[in-house]
Amino acid sequence: MLATLPLLEQTDFPAIRRGKLDTLQVNLGYLCNQTCQHCHVDAGPKRKEQMQRQTVDDLIDFLRETDMRVLDLTGGAPEMNEHFRYLVTQARKLGAHVIDRCNLTILSEPGQEELARFLADNQVEVVASLPCYLKENVEAQRGKGVYQSSISGLRMLNALGYGKEGSGLSLNLMYNPQGPSLPPPQASLEADYKREPQQREGVEFNQLFVLVNMPIMRFGSMLISKGQFDDYMDLLRESYQAPNLQEVMCRSLISVDWQGYVYDCDFNQMLGLPVEMKDREKLHISDIEIDDLTGKPIVTGDHCYGCTAGQGCSCSGAL
Repeated sequence: MLATLPLLEQTDFPAIRRGKLDTLQVNLGYLCNQTCQHCHVDAGPKRKEQMQRQTVDDLIDFLRETDMRVLDLTGGAPEMNEHFRYLVTQARKLGAHVIDRCNLTILSEPGQEELARFLADNQVEVVASLPCYLKENVEAQRGKGVYQSSISGLRMLNALGYGKEGSGLSLNLMYNPQGPSLPPPQASLEADYKREPQQREGVEFNQLFVLVNMPIMRFGSMLISKGQFDDYMDLLRESYQAPNLQEVMCRSLISVDWQGYVYDCDFNQMLGLPVEMKDREKLHISDIEIDDLTGKPIVTGDHCYGCTAGQGCSCSGAL
């Protein structure tokens, strides 16, 4: 894989500082049942990195000792971590709102037959990745059979009340472009997603989030190999919108990797850029003090233009 960090480290991206933290985003490991072209994690079935029980307990202790009450779980496929359900149930006992970033196909994997019911019973918000509502586009990006398996997953969730008005069970979809382009306006694309999948497949959801493909890991390597990296970075830079700087997710979120180390965001985590600390190389979640991070500088690179380009994007969609 071609490394993108050397191309991103030197940057003129504006300096930014962290505000009040409200979200703990945790990567439970890089193991996944899919291998997607756009993946900024380089996740897949052969990855071995998985968070261990002690680190999971460190996360629970952190939630217990702070007022951060949003736990955002990602991967890989976070549900493939053997401690996923333990972490969810313990976080819910503490009153945390839990988000599961689900690829939908995991709901049909052997051993995961009760996963959808578990998510519903614990009122977990599901953010489900569905890069397009057209079968051919989904399978070009994610592989043969993924579209139908994703639709099956949506139907499972709908049957439990997810995406239904008044159920209290949030089901949001995540869109990302097929290649080196910015996503279309979120509102208009959401209208297409609400119309087409419902008419074609009879599935429902609450909101659509759009996400810019980040020029890192698998997607970044693909751009380099095709000679598109510089053009894509020019697009992100030219599309920079200053107002988005006030809403980027790194101002209110910290990201934790599978070993428990802390980063400003998931993208910095994948680039190996930990939070800036004067007295140590890395900060572990077991050693964290909120006051050590609040108001402090956020580590930036040229990839940060991806979050501020056009309508802007975060893990909760357009800014």
